Amino acid sequence: MPETPQAADFASMIDYQPDTIASKTIVKKDTGTVTLFSFDKGQGLSEHTAPFDAIVHVLDGAADVNISGKTYNLKAGEMIIMPAGEPHSLQATERFKMVLTMIRS
Repeated sequence: MPETPQAADFASMIDYQPDTIASKTIVKKDTGTVTLFSFDKGQGLSEHTAPFDAIVHVLDGAADVNISGKTYNLKAGEMIIMPAGEPHSLQATERFKMVLTMIRS
């Protein structure tokens, strides 16, 4: 995506792929990244930690996001902040798309 201002529909910028996770980097800077993801139902990311805060914003569908042992059921239009250093994972309860924003500090 060019850095000149323009309107965009995030959800239409990435397609679902059968039985997999797809990703597309929108912004990559020293200060952080913005990445689109699409997950087929049942796909997920195993538990891990990150050294930076991250925001998950669900664009379409639904997912379970687990942060430090607590599960949050998110659906389109909702978001959650995953604090740096906290173990987290996610699982698509149905096909879903999200924007992941990583803030480096």
